[in-house]
Amino acid sequence: MIAKLAKTCTLRISPEKLNFVLSDRVASAGVSMWCELEQENFFSEFQMEGISAENNAIYLDLTAENLSRALKTAQNARALKIKLTNKHFPCLTVSIELLSVSSSSRVVTHDIPVKVIPRKLWKDLQEPTIPDSDVSIYLPALKTMKSIVEKMKNISNHLIMEANLSGELNLKIETELVCVTTHFKDLGNPPPASEDASQERPPEQMAEVHIDIRKLLQFLAGQQVNPTRAVCNLVSNKIIHFDLLHEDVSLQYFIPALS
Repeated sequence: MIAKLAKTCTLRISPEKLNFVLSDRVASAGVSMWCELEQENFFSEFQMEGISAENNAIYLDLTAENLSRALKTAQNARALKIKLTNKHFPCLTVSIELLSVSSSSRVVTHDIPVKVIPRKLWKDLQEPTIPDSDVSIYLPALKTMKSIVEKMKNISNHLIMEANLSGELNLKIETELVCVTTHFKDLGNPPPASEDASQERPPEQMAEVHIDIRKLLQFLAGQQVNPTRAVCNLVSNKIIHFDLLHEDVSLQYFIPALS
């Protein structure tokens, strides 16, 4: 999933969690991502030591596809071990113990080059602050959205996403020649974080954000399975924040509005 969302990303390792991070630098065209895995849900043994007790973390830049490819070979593995090693350069070494026909095991090793990020750059890679949204809405099936947005991309590079507190979501493209809108109804809205937020806004009033359609399609293409929960938060004319839960993995993805 991460490999489809970002070519390179940062892996943040801490005693309790692993995070895949994409910050909204120029390189990522303003898109940002924060994906979180609780280590105890994935590892039977876990040992790590950061820089110090106060800064007990390790930050690594890596090519997501390299890690994805290494882990794909581990689907029928007896055991899998991931280590940070130094083989002329820093590597994430993935050792996979596979069962062979003769019931003896063989070990396949992948060395994935990584770049260790110095402490002074960590501040750019913290969990993003979640903006106060104008409208928060549950998303329809992401596969359905993807097939609609793929067709719309053939007509325009820009898309208007709008939603209200009555569970309505519209995907809209407008060009000089054509205006196409897909309407979703009865999606439901998550309960507001604060009481005041819901009382001020008329339920039928739309919040809209104008975005690059390719960024939305990249996000939808990265979703291999329908998530347990999928929420979209819109901050009018500023940003769209997707908040997904895939069983043990939570993903936050931010697409900025076009200026």
